[in-house]
Amino acid sequence: MLGVLSNRIYRHLFAAQVIALIGTGLATVALSLLAYDLAGENAGAVLGTALAIKMIAYVGVAPVAAAFAERIPRRAMLVSLDLVRAAVALFLPFVSEIWQVYVLIFVLQAASAGFTPTFQATIPDVLPNEKDYTRALSLSRLAYDLESLVSPMLAAALLTVVSFHNLFAGTVVGFLVSAALVVSVQLPSPKASVLRGIYDRTTRGIRIYLATPRLRGLLAINMAVAAAGSLVIVNTVVYVQATFGLGQSDTALALAAFGGGSMLVALVLPRLLDSVPDRRAMLVGASALAAATLATSMIAAYGWLLPLWFAIGAGYSLAQTPSGRLLRRSAHPEDRPALFAAQFALSHACWLVTYPLAGWAGATFGLPSTSIILAAIAGASVAGAAWLWPAGDPEMIEHGHDGLPGSHPHWGEGSVTDRNRHTHAYIIDDLHGDWPHAR
Repeated sequence: MLGVLSNRIYRHLFAAQVIALIGTGLATVALSLLAYDLAGENAGAVLGTALAIKMIAYVGVAPVAAAFAERIPRRAMLVSLDLVRAAVALFLPFVSEIWQVYVLIFVLQAASAGFTPTFQATIPDVLPNEKDYTRALSLSRLAYDLESLVSPMLAAALLTVVSFHNLFAGTVVGFLVSAALVVSVQLPSPKASVLRGIYDRTTRGIRIYLATPRLRGLLAINMAVAAAGSLVIVNTVVYVQATFGLGQSDTALALAAFGGGSMLVALVLPRLLDSVPDRRAMLVGASALAAATLATSMIAAYGWLLPLWFAIGAGYSLAQTPSGRLLRRSAHPEDRPALFAAQFALSHACWLVTYPLAGWAGATFGLPSTSIILAAIAGASVAGAAWLWPAGDPEMIEHGHDGLPGSHPHWGEGSVTDRNRHTHAYIIDDLHGDWPHAR
């Protein structure tokens, strides 16, 4: 898996991702302490609002940012957004009102909504070989999981010698180092051959996404992932400390079990995907999520929670990690930022639904009923994904072009089967507005 790090450009980009993630993790811990400093017992409400603002920024800003990314070199855009994030983190220690936290969080997450899809869309151009790209996806998954484990431990160590305000300095340094690493390499920036209006550029990614059957299936899988993941992220502390009467270290261990399952699958996934189709792997992962979430409704002891959280983590990684492969093969290089932005926005829209549902249902109906509700959503999503995403899903599709002149250069692509039809890798674009025989 580590062989892809021999590519200098990818090595610098991966290092930038890891360092920025650690900085973001430090900011998350510091923000929790800042919220308590400003709001006391109402800190939970402040953090809940900040999380909602984060999701709204992700859903609303990502497609718009992708529209402008088409006109701006990717390296310049990534560096600029890193500098914006560093500037916001620099201001956070000086806020004195809760509304100021909300404003700065929105700006910070809006910058992330522009940065992350553009960054993700660049990797397939840096690593055009699918096996290399698959290994990069697994490394990225490992980076996210390790960040969730390392950042809290690093923050705890730093808090023994500095105040929480100084943790924001670590975030600033992280974003600045990330920007420096991006500056140090030349990044590909494929340009569209046709100049488009702002509305066309803003909606293009979502239109490609919703017109492609495998991506409609991916959207359903995103909902299954969000339903199961929300149970873990929102209610782990409730299970461990309120239901089982245990302590904070037991909460951390449960979350570590979830992260451990995800990391284990990320390690074996590149070899697995060499022989197992993406559709089968992702549906198995999503089905495991639904089953483990349903089983959670019956647990009565902490000892059962750990293996179930491990199973949900494994299903989470198996269902989610290959999504970049689907996006890569579903768009031309110049359209990838828009398509990755669509995935970013639509997947977070799923979380925007399931996060509050997991919290509200848990408080209103209790945890067993909440598990059943979320398992039902995950199960229905798996069924929807299996129906929306055809089992064959060939890349090469025979099709025709009514009204396209015989002299058009597009007829030279692929193999011509007769005078009015040809076969090539089918991607939604200006000449292919609909999927042949789409359901």
